[in-house]
Amino acid sequence: MKNIPLHWKIILGMFLGIVFGLVFSQFDFGKNLITDYIKPFGTIFIKLLKLIAIPLILASLIKGISDIKDLSKLSKMGSRTIGIYLITTIVAVSVGLIVVNIFKPGNQISSDTRIELVNAYSSDANEKKEIAVEQSLKGPLQPLIDLVPENIFYATTENKNMLQIIFFSILFGMGLILIPEKDSFPVKKFIDSFNSVILKLIDLIMKTAPIGVFALLASLVVEAPSWNLFKALAFYSITLVCGLIFLIILYVVFTYVYVKKKPTEFIKGISPAQLLAFSTSSSAATLPVTIDCVEKKLGVKKEVSSFVLPIGATVNMDGTSLYQAVAAVFIAQAFGIDLTFSAQLGIILTATLASIGTAAVPSAGIVMLVIVLSQAGIPEAGLALIFAVDRPLDMCRTVVNVTGDAMVSMIVDKLIKK
Repeated sequence: MKNIPLHWKIILGMFLGIVFGLVFSQFDFGKNLITDYIKPFGTIFIKLLKLIAIPLILASLIKGISDIKDLSKLSKMGSRTIGIYLITTIVAVSVGLIVVNIFKPGNQISSDTRIELVNAYSSDANEKKEIAVEQSLKGPLQPLIDLVPENIFYATTENKNMLQIIFFSILFGMGLILIPEKDSFPVKKFIDSFNSVILKLIDLIMKTAPIGVFALLASLVVEAPSWNLFKALAFYSITLVCGLIFLIILYVVFTYVYVKKKPTEFIKGISPAQLLAFSTSSSAATLPVTIDCVEKKLGVKKEVSSFVLPIGATVNMDGTSLYQAVAAVFIAQAFGIDLTFSAQLGIILTATLASIGTAAVPSAGIVMLVIVLSQAGIPEAGLALIFAVDRPLDMCRTVVNVTGDAMVSMIVDKLIKK
């Protein structure tokens, strides 16, 4: 079992969880057995994901911003790179919202099933309603006020304050850039080490993913109100993959229109990096191959690729951003929550900022999804609905992340040449 890749272990855990749930649901004692002795391990796994979310956003975002210290020397390249990355991220989240609102995978769940889901998490739903009523009584600029924390230590005590933590992280990272290097060096070393520790913790947590998935699926089978919940999950996966494919088509069009690179040349040139991204689910692990592909096969200058791509591995997670938008709205649909236009604009903002702090390691995206769900007032318990299929979808969205980085490097290279 040690030599089996993690994603296969997760898929095996998913399969065994379904089988285990189906078998034991046939016995009178089966449901209680799974609920009392199996489900707690799934709950612990979800809590571990939520536990690591705040440290991850602090470490990754501060490190990502403070690493862009060359912007003062390479202001044109730096500003264009960050600007294009932000645009592509916003486009990715918007595409995600469009496809999920068109396909509406959560609507595959029957009204009876939805009522049972809402009842199962009624306390969580009531809490969200109270927050929504309280928010509606405030002024139109209250979200802007809420963005700025008055006490960062208080903000870190609740996941719903993620935007405040992102705001502080950006401010802190800017402060590290603006002070002399000799003063920032000790803090920077600490942040780098802290980030490494958090990434290692994510790695350790993800090693327990097969057990967590097994427990979540087994409990979902015995507690699921009906099988159309699984039908909706399959439809959710199809919706997400369609969005990712559409995003790659957009990349191909952009490179053809602006860089004049033929679609076949672009895909052939970046395909080694895409295959590695699919197998590792890590933009960081794929980075050396991505750099090699864009330099040798796509004709990007070394000084551009060495600057643009490492930043992209930290701040440009288009596939992950699209996934967060689709997953958030799907969970909202599953629970019968009608997201307003302003709420979906909030998802665009939160997913864009959260993607900047998403670590370039496998399954970090689902950790960051906690941020989007919390900020949009969507029950975090919905993570249990989608985690079973997250790993194979993570492989797909990492391909999009790497492809987007390559496209941006080609555009920046063309801008610099001009």
